[in-house]
Amino acid sequence: MTRTERRFVPKSLTLPGWRTIRGRVAIVLAVPTCLLLIVTGLGVADRAADWSAARETAGRVELILKAQDLVRQLQRERGLTNGLLAGATEYRDDVTAQRARTDTTRTGFDALLRADGAKTDTADALKDALVPVVELAIERRKVDAGTAKRVPTLNAYTKAIEGLIAASAAEPAGGDRALADAMGALQALSHATEAVALERGSLNGVFAEGRFKGTEFLDFTEVRADRLAFLRQYAELATPAQQSALDTAFATDDAKRVSRYEKQAEDGAGGRRLAVDPRDWWSSMTALVDQLHGVQRDIGSGVRQRADRIGDDATGQLGGFIGLGVLILAVATALAVLSSRSISRPLAALADEADAVARTGLPAAVGRIQRADAGDDLVPGPGPSRRIPGSAREVTRLATALHNVEDTAIGLATEQAVLRRNSSESLASLGRRNQALLSRQLGLITTLESQEIDPDALGELFELDHLATRMRRNAESLLVLAGEELAPRTWPGLVAVAEVVQSAIAEVEQYQRVAVVDIQDGRIRGLAVAEISHLLAELIENALVFSPPSRPVEIYGWRDGGEYCLAVVDRGSGMTVEELARSNARLAGREPFLVAPTRYLGHYVVGTLATRLGAQVELCPTQGQDGTCGVTAYIALPATLVHVPETETQMETETVPVG
Repeated sequence: MTRTERRFVPKSLTLPGWRTIRGRVAIVLAVPTCLLLIVTGLGVADRAADWSAARETAGRVELILKAQDLVRQLQRERGLTNGLLAGATEYRDDVTAQRARTDTTRTGFDALLRADGAKTDTADALKDALVPVVELAIERRKVDAGTAKRVPTLNAYTKAIEGLIAASAAEPAGGDRALADAMGALQALSHATEAVALERGSLNGVFAEGRFKGTEFLDFTEVRADRLAFLRQYAELATPAQQSALDTAFATDDAKRVSRYEKQAEDGAGGRRLAVDPRDWWSSMTALVDQLHGVQRDIGSGVRQRADRIGDDATGQLGGFIGLGVLILAVATALAVLSSRSISRPLAALADEADAVARTGLPAAVGRIQRADAGDDLVPGPGPSRRIPGSAREVTRLATALHNVEDTAIGLATEQAVLRRNSSESLASLGRRNQALLSRQLGLITTLESQEIDPDALGELFELDHLATRMRRNAESLLVLAGEELAPRTWPGLVAVAEVVQSAIAEVEQYQRVAVVDIQDGRIRGLAVAEISHLLAELIENALVFSPPSRPVEIYGWRDGGEYCLAVVDRGSGMTVEELARSNARLAGREPFLVAPTRYLGHYVVGTLATRLGAQVELCPTQGQDGTCGVTAYIALPATLVHVPETETQMETETVPVG
């Protein structure tokens, strides 16, 4: 509507008094008065609908629990069949007996569906889900004939089980949140139990076979990931009692044994033979699955009880609904007349004070804390209490709450400042202590090496020396992150670049994979050797971690005028353009330290050291001639840290083949 059109709006269309609190209270009271009879009728209808929905939900839960009984039998048959196909012939009798139990459960479930079949959508979906279960007879005949393959048979059983679980998913009728959460928790636990049962069945075959084959280890990790995801979903929806029941199931001795067997299975990733008795695995895992099914039954029983209780409550609420509506209207009218007078006047004063706090109070307090020196007392004193004259209790409470918000904000800012200061000092102190202890340890190891004549013992001392050297680098990284210097490790005079590179290589774990390809002559000033060596070690370690074990990490060094350049080249998985950009931002100090995950701490160590040295570090893609990819870290050391022999031409520039 334009401004011209607004001038022709009749004044009679504007509600009288709408611009005042009293007028709005009167209008708000008039509307519910007119709609009271309608609301009463709707309330009665709603209560009746809740009663009907509660009965329907109870029927659905009964079907879901019966379906889970069938799922449980199918899961057991799947696991035993998988072990039999893997060569565990002792499962033959167990498979036959389990088939009979599965058929008995399926027959009873089918009869239940036929009795209640046309009443709910859940029953129709479960009828359709029984078709793949019936078709499992084909897989049974293949198993008996000796023509079945383990993985396809496992997948056929899994498909049938997942179909039943998916068909069991149903939202409760009505709008009860607790009922909806319980149904969601029941469904999430069903998926989690299926993941546990699938892991039981698949590893039963793997342990019977003695090792993982094909993609079985990948499937094993995916199943465990699915289980964790569904357990997290369950934790979000479950009540504390339901979560406690699940925790109890995972705290049993059988569950602990399952965890140990899973850790042994993780060691078989490379095809190594697994020495786990499938019978022990099956026994422990079956106990865990049975306990999870018990938790499902308890949740289902609770859902049924709540649905029945909702139906009973709906019946009892029908009579009191009308009386409650009349009472609410009478009380609201009386209170509105009294409260409207005490609202309008204090609100203006409260708004003025809130604006003053937002514009001047908080910014001034936060600025004072941020400008405080190390020895200043940052603990703020309590501010003056505020009370608006003539205000209602609610407005007074709002003013008090505003005051509390201001005090809390200042307190939090103070705590953060103190926490950051104390954390930095603690990290620095811890790093210094570790550095001193490790230096003493390295000295002792060196003494033992000079006295040892046994080659085997000497080799072990060398390994211990290397491990302590890596630990010292971690302690120094702690000092760097805390903003401290790496002293006292200094060297007098000049040190050859090749020696600095070898010192860095000695501080990484897989130093055997590092190849020094071409290092031109150059000297580094002794005061910068420790920090340059540490910077190189971080980059080399990163290259080793993100490159295949079969490929070496190469190091090149060349002079570029008065500067000296180094390159650490790996041919690993590489990085995307976005990842390279963010990594280079961290190396250049353009990304705050507090926003980075812990796996990027090495980038901040390198960036801090490069800033101290005045060096430049940049990551670029590796362009290999054989089509391989990877990442190359370039380090440019400034002329102030480098000494080039006078016999060399200062303007010489070498191009290093790092592709």
